[in-house]
Amino acid sequence: MKREQWKSQSGFLLAAVGSAIGLGNIWRFSYMAYDNGGGAFLIPYLVALFTAGIPLLILEFGVGHERMGSAPLAYAKIKKNWEWLGWWAVTFVMFGVVLYYIVVIAWCLNFFILSFNLGWGNDPNSFFFKDFLSVSNGPSEIGQVRAPIFVALVIVWFLNWLICYRGVRRGIELANKIFMPLLFFLTSVLVFWSLTLDGAIVGIRAYLTPDFSKLSDPKVWIDAYSQIFFTLSLGFGIMIAYASYLPEKSNISRNAILTGLINSGYSLFAGVAVFAVLGFMATSSGETLSEVVSQSIGLAFVAYPKAVSLIPGGNLFGAIFFFCLVVAGLSSSISIIEAFTSAMVDKFHLRRKPFITLISILGLLGSTIFATQAGLLWLDIVDHFLTHYGLVAVGILECVLVGWLFGSKVLRNHINKISSIKLGIWWDILIKYFIPLVLGIILVGDLWQELSQPYGGYSWSSLILIGWNWVVLTLIVGFVLASRSWKTEHHKACGRSQG
Repeated sequence: MKREQWKSQSGFLLAAVGSAIGLGNIWRFSYMAYDNGGGAFLIPYLVALFTAGIPLLILEFGVGHERMGSAPLAYAKIKKNWEWLGWWAVTFVMFGVVLYYIVVIAWCLNFFILSFNLGWGNDPNSFFFKDFLSVSNGPSEIGQVRAPIFVALVIVWFLNWLICYRGVRRGIELANKIFMPLLFFLTSVLVFWSLTLDGAIVGIRAYLTPDFSKLSDPKVWIDAYSQIFFTLSLGFGIMIAYASYLPEKSNISRNAILTGLINSGYSLFAGVAVFAVLGFMATSSGETLSEVVSQSIGLAFVAYPKAVSLIPGGNLFGAIFFFCLVVAGLSSSISIIEAFTSAMVDKFHLRRKPFITLISILGLLGSTIFATQAGLLWLDIVDHFLTHYGLVAVGILECVLVGWLFGSKVLRNHINKISSIKLGIWWDILIKYFIPLVLGIILVGDLWQELSQPYGGYSWSSLILIGWNWVVLTLIVGFVLASRSWKTEHHKACGRSQG
């Protein structure tokens, strides 16, 4: 069965950028920069981008291209008994990350519709947590499925199914060729509109004024490396699958550098709109900026709606903002579904279209738990465990597998043969020693905090039953899938550099 290919290099680049740019680029990065020294945060952030983000992107693009396969197939071709690592990665993002991620896109779709008549009323905080989510008292109190969220969830899953069903060229590539220019255009509208608001400069100053004293705090550096790792979709198996659809002559290092720079540049640019609006809100209400800024979900669904209600023509501004979130979310969620689909088709020779229909239905059913009254609490726990332990562990093991067992030099030679930007020995050093060390520090730090006090104030039983169990069960599924026999001959083929 001939492997599908991207129609063009630009199509691949837009798809990789689309996967990398997600909801977190718009609300997580700007808050993190503000909290970690404003403009000074850009120093550790850029250091992390060039010493970990781009080198790991090059690794994942290189492995997918050279081994011509999804993550499990590529790892199986490197070392047969490491196939499980690829399966674990694509399993916990398909049956974990994407399940709650699509629910957040469904919230954004709801808020897009609510924007037109400012349907959140005078108290967005109460509306979001009590009326919209109707959050229960604890993870064990599941409560009812919230109807508006479920309806939006069905729509978002349908859109994911439709795009992935149409294949790599006519679905994912075409969607990203529409989504990415549209997202950049609408974000530009938001940025330039927000800069005209009274007090915008107050927010921009808070966002970008450097506080260099923060650079001596190790937490700031750890946050920068964590943000880079998560924002570039590293460890998901996505970039390996996407690169496997590249033709033989492909500029790997240049594509990786462009993906990293466009993703980070977009985060910085979108942050201008977020903080200009928060500056306007602080000025309008006579409060300080620190009183109106809130973290992550609160920033998008509480602080922003509050500000939108004050802006002249705010309903249109709010609609554009939430539409941007829907587009950014969709371009990422389709990439996760593709990573898992690619792996299953590679191994079990499944027919792509019926399989995508099946996992979209299963995905909708799995997402439903996050659309209940306990959904926000489950989302918080599952996200914490899968991203802080699953993804980071995959990142470390990926470096060990490619750097030590496959040989970073073999991969570097392959990449240098076809790329305009050549890699030196420095890349091997980063992959073999530096990146595993940094990710190891993040992992140990998280584990230390985890054991010293329960995450988020939840009970130990909730954290073990929901969080740890989710990590362990997806790992078991990874081993089970790896133990199944191959229904294709793909795993017997050599990589491109071996002929």
